Amino acid sequence: MLTSEGQNRPCVLLTGGSGYVGGRLLPLLEQQDITLRCLARIPEKVRSQVKATTEIVQGDVLDASSLDQALQGVHTAYYLVHLMSGSKDFEKKDRQAATNFAGAAKKAGVRRIIYLGGLGDDADPNLSPHLRSRHEVGTILRNAGVGTIEFRASLVIGTGSLSFDLVKALTDRLPVMLCPKWLSTPTQPIAVDDVLAYLRAAKDLPPSDSQIFEIGSKDVTTYGDMILEYARQRGLRRWLISVPVLTPYLSSLWLALVTPTAFEVGKHLIEGLKNPTVVRDQKALDVFPIRPMGIREAIQKALAVDKAVPNPSERGTRP
Repeated sequence: MLTSEGQNRPCVLLTGGSGYVGGRLLPLLEQQDITLRCLARIPEKVRSQVKATTEIVQGDVLDASSLDQALQGVHTAYYLVHLMSGSKDFEKKDRQAATNFAGAAKKAGVRRIIYLGGLGDDADPNLSPHLRSRHEVGTILRNAGVGTIEFRASLVIGTGSLSFDLVKALTDRLPVMLCPKWLSTPTQPIAVDDVLAYLRAAKDLPPSDSQIFEIGSKDVTTYGDMILEYARQRGLRRWLISVPVLTPYLSSLWLALVTPTAFEVGKHLIEGLKNPTVVRDQKALDVFPIRPMGIREAIQKALAVDKAVPNPSERGTRP
C-alpha cells in the first residue's frame, strides 16, 4: 500500500537509485524526516539495498502508465535518469522518458522536481549529443509546469563515477598518452559529496518557479591537468603528448581498449569532452551555503575511497 504525505512527513520519490549519484543519495535521504519512495523496474533487486521504511514501487520511465501510482502523493521527485548506457538511440529515449515523467508528475500534483543535468553552452552549435540531450531533458521537465530545480554539472569526481573512472583507467594503464585536443578543453569538475549536498539542499528551498543552477568546484582545469594531478597523487609518472589526429571517434576506440567501459558510452562521453563545461552563472553560490572543494581535495577523497576497499584491482570492472 503506497502512502502519501501525512503527519508532516513529505513523500519524496527517487528515480535512478541504482545509478552512481542516486545510489549515493539514497542512504542520505533515508536519514531525513521524510517518506522515501524509490522507483524500480524490478523491485525485488532493490529491496535488500534499502531500509525497511523505504517504499519501493515498480515502474519504468519509458512506460507512462506505470508512473501514476509511483507519483501518487509525492511532494518532491528526484529525476536522476540517464539512458545513455543502455541505448545507441539514447536521445530519443531520454526525451520520451522525460516527457512521460513530467506529464505524470504534473498530473499527480508533484510540487518540485530536482534534476541533475550537464554543463555546456546552449548557444554552442557544436554542443555534443550527450550534453544537448541533458539540456533537452531539463527543458521538458520545466515546461511541464512543475517547479523544477535543474543542476548542471561537469565531470563528477568520485570512485564509481563513469567519467572519473575513465580518467583513472587511462592514467593507471598508460604511462605515455597520445592526447587528442579535448584534453586541453576547460572544465570545472565537482566532487560527488558536493553534488549530493546540492541535491539535498534543493529539497528544502522555498517554493519558487523553475531554476537552473550551474555547479562546479572552485577550480577551472583541463582533462589533461586532471590526469596529471591524479597521477601525482598516485605517485605515477605520466607523459602526455598532444597530437591533432585523434578524433572523438578514434579516441573512443582507444578508450575501449584500455577501459572496461562499453564502446558506445565511451564514444558519447568523449564527444562531450570537446565542449567547455565551466560555470558561467554563479547563482548557486548565492542561493546555497555550499562551497565546493577544489580538484586536489576531491581527488584525494576519491582515492581514500579506493584505499578503503580491499584488493581494488579485483573489484570487477574497476581499473
